[in-house]
Amino acid sequence: MKLLSPLAGWAAPLDEAPDEVFAGRMLGDGVAIDPIGDVLYAPCDGEVIALAPSQHAITLRAASGAEILIHIGIDTVALGGEGFTPCVAPGSKVKTGDRLMAFDLDLLARRAKSLLTPILILNSRAFAIGWRATGCEVLVGEPLFEIIPVEKARPAQAVEEAAEARLEVVLGLAQGLHARPAARLAALVKPFASRVLVAAGDRTAEAESPFELMALGAGAGETLTLIGRGADAEAALRAVAAFLSDHGGRREAPSRIALRAVKSWSPPDQSQKKSLIRGVCAAPGLAIGPAALLRLPELSIQRDGNGASTERSALAAALAEVRARLLAGAGGVAGEIMAAHLALLNDPALVEAAEAEIAAGRSAAFAWGKALDAKAEVIKGLGDLRLQARADDLIDLKRRVQSTLTGAEETRSEIPDGALLIAKDLLPSDLLALSGRICGLCTSGGGPTSHVAIIAAALGLPALVAAGPRVLDLGEGQTVILDAGEGWLDPEPLPETLERARRETASRALHHAAALAAAREICRLADGARIEVFANLDAIAGAKTALAAGAEGCGLLRTEFLFMERGSAPDEEEQAMAYQAIADALDGRPLIIRTLDIGGDKPVAYLPALKAENPALGVRGIRLGLACPELLETQLRAILRVRPLGACRVMAPMIASLEELRAVRRALDKARRDLGVTQPLELGVMIETPAAALIAAELAQEADFFSIGTNDLAQYTLAMDRTNPALAAALDALHPAVLRLIGLACQGAKASGRWVGACGGLASDVLAAPLLIGLGVTELSAAPAAIPALKAALRPLTLSACRALAEAALAEPTAEAVRNRLLDPLQ
Repeated sequence: MKLLSPLAGWAAPLDEAPDEVFAGRMLGDGVAIDPIGDVLYAPCDGEVIALAPSQHAITLRAASGAEILIHIGIDTVALGGEGFTPCVAPGSKVKTGDRLMAFDLDLLARRAKSLLTPILILNSRAFAIGWRATGCEVLVGEPLFEIIPVEKARPAQAVEEAAEARLEVVLGLAQGLHARPAARLAALVKPFASRVLVAAGDRTAEAESPFELMALGAGAGETLTLIGRGADAEAALRAVAAFLSDHGGRREAPSRIALRAVKSWSPPDQSQKKSLIRGVCAAPGLAIGPAALLRLPELSIQRDGNGASTERSALAAALAEVRARLLAGAGGVAGEIMAAHLALLNDPALVEAAEAEIAAGRSAAFAWGKALDAKAEVIKGLGDLRLQARADDLIDLKRRVQSTLTGAEETRSEIPDGALLIAKDLLPSDLLALSGRICGLCTSGGGPTSHVAIIAAALGLPALVAAGPRVLDLGEGQTVILDAGEGWLDPEPLPETLERARRETASRALHHAAALAAAREICRLADGARIEVFANLDAIAGAKTALAAGAEGCGLLRTEFLFMERGSAPDEEEQAMAYQAIADALDGRPLIIRTLDIGGDKPVAYLPALKAENPALGVRGIRLGLACPELLETQLRAILRVRPLGACRVMAPMIASLEELRAVRRALDKARRDLGVTQPLELGVMIETPAAALIAAELAQEADFFSIGTNDLAQYTLAMDRTNPALAAALDALHPAVLRLIGLACQGAKASGRWVGACGGLASDVLAAPLLIGLGVTELSAAPAAIPALKAALRPLTLSACRALAEAALAEPTAEAVRNRLLDPLQ
């Protein structure tokens, strides 16, 4: 049948709809019209089977059985019926061209998100669209698209009727179960094998049918009964319950099933599979795809040059070209790493070493390679795993410049879209060139603190490193599953494991899209308790990304970016300008600046005091600031110059005694006197050492706030180097000893009325965040990519439920037992 246009206007593809539900065809396929008239006409003969309570949408059933939704404008449900005058009611029989609805076009233009009106086929299992009119003007009654019956509709899934689960949930959607949430819910349940029904009073709907869900007419605050039948019914109901309760402004206290993050991914017992390849998580996530081995082209490097003058000119030109590419590099964390490469490229010592080789008759490419190899070997010879990223940076720059000098293409071997990248090791430029095409990566070498790991985490790309040589033997195109968070790659997944993994990835993608859409709202628990969700930042480049992800401020600005990869410390002016730029980017939101935490895994050549046999236990953090008071006072003066006055707070790292805090306070007071600043500036303490946690009550009497660095606190509590890949699996901040120290710190802060934040890895973990809140944390500073999921996980919870969870977790004997408790929503 031909569906005729119900409106006059401009016909456009659904992709242009400013709403992911319509643009993503979650409700169904069709066409959108930007109307110029104010009357909606019947596009075919049929029956009106639904009229939205807010009258903004109408559904017809044609004689063929095709169900057609006409949704006038985008976000018009919020108008509550204002501006709409229906001419029909549910059950009305209509003929083509009959008036269905009159609407106030001017009102909608002023108050709706968009006038674009989607016309969709809802029952897409039975009907498809042939040709359609788009990119053109249409008049009322002109052909809009062709509806074609699908001869072989998808057969109904077999359902194990005996396996039934039920759950009641209070609908939290402020506007009720209208078109967009109905579409999202239908898409959410499709990956599950079980059949899910939603009941409202005596009305029942299939969760996979957007039309039936809309026809329930369920409003905000209404109690719905969810019924699941099938093998994964409980997981399906948990996902549906979380979705229905976690939207809009009205939320009720959740049942215990919604207390913790949903974990519907349940692969077979992987520990029994000998073929499993294990590694170290560099960036968590689940990925499925064909294995693709990265093969870089061999460079042909001539040893001897064509004269010193010619080779020096060639090197200078190549350096200029690579420098230009780096300056135009990606933003965010990747941009920060490219800036570090740029600093290395500008290092006069490297250029001088290369020019010395050129003077000895070598080619520019050979000379550059030898100069960088020599520097990289020195770094590797130190035997410090934390410095491996610096050596990798040098190797990356070596290849970039040599490729430019030899005219070789900087392209990688042909990697198909959607592939899971396999490599011996990976350099930042490799990953940045391929990041938009791959679903994940696994390397035989590398470490969890490398620049590649940092970029993968920032991009949300699942990454496993240090997986060993077996991973390089995978067959090209062989389908594999990577669960980086659990630390394994399955090279030979069973069909049922593959199917479960595909359902899980689809479910996670939907949850992420929903979380991102709501991320800019401030975070409150279901009982109204306010939890601030901030971002960890390394430089200004990440501020914009963080705000887009929903960050409410910066809970940790790592100032090391100003001090690394250079010959001397930045002066007060340079620091003040950098901090001001970040404050401006945050547009009035809180900015907590950590004083310099150089040392440990972040050495600098111009501070010889840092050299130590065990740098993690040497002069690092605030110890360096107190040992070099001019360095600390310069930084404090720069922070005090940020405007508006008081926009920043200061945080001291690695505090282990009350005297250290008092010394920082004296330095801050001196800096205020130097600048004539009378307004006090908040000074906080990072709880990173067991000593600080144990004397938290005394520290809280003189500090303004605490921020718990869970990474270092776990490292020092468990006596495990957090940068050592061999210890990565055992170094777990959920260890009961670490949790008890966090609890002590929160108790000490509470006694003096101080607030407590957390800025370590646990603060980005949706499973651990409720536990931290239960222990007394009220501010979480997370990796920007983790913020949407973090907010979505917290909103359905109550403070009392988090406290009960913390009390139970503190009684567990091991980190594994704590994690299992967090994973099991029914405990």
